[in-house]
Amino acid sequence: MLTGVKKKLFFWALSLTDDFEHGKTFTGLDSIKRKIADKLIFSKWRAALGGNVRAIATGAAACPAKIARVFSAAGITITEGYGLTETSPVLTLNHFYGGSNKIGTVGVSLDICDIRIDDSEGDYNPGEGEIIAAGPNIMQGYYKQPEQTAAVFKVVDGKTYFRTGDIGTFVDGPNGKKYLKITDRKKELLKTSGGKYVAPAPIESQLKEEFLIEQAMVVGDQKKFVSALIVPSPDALKVYCDDHNISWTTLEEAIKNETVISRYQHSIDKVNEHLSHIEQIKKFKLLATTWEASRSDGTDSELTPTMKLKRRVILDKFAGEINDIYA
Repeated sequence: MLTGVKKKLFFWALSLTDDFEHGKTFTGLDSIKRKIADKLIFSKWRAALGGNVRAIATGAAACPAKIARVFSAAGITITEGYGLTETSPVLTLNHFYGGSNKIGTVGVSLDICDIRIDDSEGDYNPGEGEIIAAGPNIMQGYYKQPEQTAAVFKVVDGKTYFRTGDIGTFVDGPNGKKYLKITDRKKELLKTSGGKYVAPAPIESQLKEEFLIEQAMVVGDQKKFVSALIVPSPDALKVYCDDHNISWTTLEEAIKNETVISRYQHSIDKVNEHLSHIEQIKKFKLLATTWEASRSDGTDSELTPTMKLKRRVILDKFAGEINDIYA
């Protein structure tokens, strides 16, 4: 574990990545700072990965923008892409060459793909809707399942499109191109008791960018307000407690500490600054547990193999904690 000067240098270097964007040029003192950080910190990261890794392609689950910035600023470019098994599988991709990479998006459409945003069947924000795709890479259908096949295809302007079930929008990016930004899963949108729709995934992604948060799930379907279940990062929490002379023997003990709770409230408040009033997290519950993709005791895991949340499993497992929030 880092201590003293090494710890300060690490977090100083980390802070320099906050405003990183592909194609952005740093000059003067900013350029000098980044060269020093590269020499002292980032070069060691690259060496730990063998010294030859220049880029990492990522998909399946969303990559937090903060993680993409940190690694890309350290000389290990993150290229996030998007696709499904039914689309063979790639639909969009951020490119390593040519400057076509925008953090927070899944990139530009492949030339063979025709991708649209369909806002005809939902209450979406302007420019947002279900991502639908057509092209030679799209499957013909599910084997011997005509009803399921019919449900995932839609004809628009005489052309047949595959319904991905993901919600997204196109945003402007480098080279004058349109980049796809996924905002949520269609079936995972929350609807408060006041009739307002909330997309949980972007909020959860912002929460996980906080140093002390390992996992988070936004709750609020048919409730008066939005709340969150928070899984602390044990290692980060230990560092915080050591720095603030907070002693604990179990995670369950730590999350009951008033100073710890106040620190997590601070993280929630930071995220809330970037959310609309309806989306803001009014209450949260810290959990003395970890969410896993598999469990040796035979109980249901909270994550899929690609590290996506199993929302129904989590809702069932922590029904008591959720009831406490809304009591």
